[in-house]
Amino acid sequence: MTDPSRLIADPDPSHRWRAAEALGRRREREAVGTLVALLDDDDWRVRAKAIWALGEIGDPAALPHLRRLYPSESESNQDLIRSAVARIQR
Repeated sequence: MTDPSRLIADPDPSHRWRAAEALGRRREREAVGTLVALLDDDDWRVRAKAIWALGEIGDPAALPHLRRLYPSESESNQDLIRSAVARIQR
């Protein structure tokens, strides 16, 4: 399998959100920086998968980035952010 962290720069958003999903499933803290970078992606689906993945990993270092993103996101992504923050704070 291709290393998901290499796919984050792919021009195809479906490759980027699949990469974010794979990183979240692995739950590797080393992926937090990569996923935080994806929070600024132009595609809302990529941001949604990055939010979910950060919640799966559970690293508190992601909290300020998720909180920064919250006001500018859609209602559905705000729901994901609330869930991710709750998982991290457990």
